[in-house]
Amino acid sequence: MELELSSDQKLFQTSARGLLDKEYSLDRIRDMRDGEPRWNREWWGKGAELGWAAALVPEELGGGSVSGAGVRDLVLLAEELGAGVAPGPLLPVNVVVAGLVEAHGTGPDHTAEIEALVAGESVASWAVYEPGQEWSPLAPRVTATPAGDGFVLDGVKDRVQDAGQADLLLVTAATPEGVAQFLVPTSAGGVTVSPQWSLDLSRSFGEVRFDGVQVGAGTLVGAPGELQVLERQFQIAVLIQCAEVCAVLDRAFALTLQWTFDRYSFGRPLASYQALKHRIADMRTWLEACHATTQAAAAAVQDRTPNAAELISVAKSYVGDRSLVILQDCVQLHGGIGVTWEHDLHLFLRRATLDQALYGTPQDHRLRLADLASL
Repeated sequence: MELELSSDQKLFQTSARGLLDKEYSLDRIRDMRDGEPRWNREWWGKGAELGWAAALVPEELGGGSVSGAGVRDLVLLAEELGAGVAPGPLLPVNVVVAGLVEAHGTGPDHTAEIEALVAGESVASWAVYEPGQEWSPLAPRVTATPAGDGFVLDGVKDRVQDAGQADLLLVTAATPEGVAQFLVPTSAGGVTVSPQWSLDLSRSFGEVRFDGVQVGAGTLVGAPGELQVLERQFQIAVLIQCAEVCAVLDRAFALTLQWTFDRYSFGRPLASYQALKHRIADMRTWLEACHATTQAAAAAVQDRTPNAAELISVAKSYVGDRSLVILQDCVQLHGGIGVTWEHDLHLFLRRATLDQALYGTPQDHRLRLADLASL
């Protein structure tokens, strides 16, 4: 959370919170069932009108941010949606937008696609994970074979967020010239999308098969081997995750703290017991450190500092580890009510558990930090 916000940023937060509270309360999220859409286009269109997909896009491409610091504004938005474990394609759309903007000026022109995403007229997702594989974007098994004036895609991607509702997929694939990315319509011949189970009640994922999918050269994003585009997308994805989880922790901790004052045991509130005071103090310390590492990473990504990659992995490693410890403590301090379906805690725990696993686990990021240190 930013310590000082401008009036425009406060309005940005308030408008996001209002739209979320009106359309997707925690009660509605709890009632979601497998197979039903997690969000609708009209709702996402309203968010797009408020700038939810525009923060990373320069004004000349139809975007813009409320403060001029797009990454920081996106973090503020992620916190608001994270606090309500909101559905919607905030992460996948902004990750794809980040890649298209980063690659703009090299390779085919995707200005029209950027403008459609910013306006909420189109939805995209990053197809980067593959079945049975951990986080390895630089070693895709999906192949893109040159054929005539284009390419033929073959292979399978999974854990593609909102694959069933996306219009476009940004697909990582192996080419003879290195790793490349292609912007592929989900309506293209040979593309098959199948739903996958999700731990998070408000998020949906899918498996996408590419069976001889023919795409033109104009679908290429940037040029093969341009790893800085992948790195930018990766940093934005992790940053949105960490901001979401920090907001989840804020809300869960506040619920738990109030509970310890309201719940009495042997004639005393739980908050009066010394041992529990120590646990609460530890949780608060870890929570503040989660915010600190996330904000340091946000500042570095915003300014494109040389240590941005390092700080992103520091944030994901720390937030990913501490978040589940804090949330499990919240559940324990609630006692039996903390494990009931009707209580909100499991919604927060589901979101944090899923975010811990995607775009590199804390262990993956510690290995990445070791690699960066060796450089």
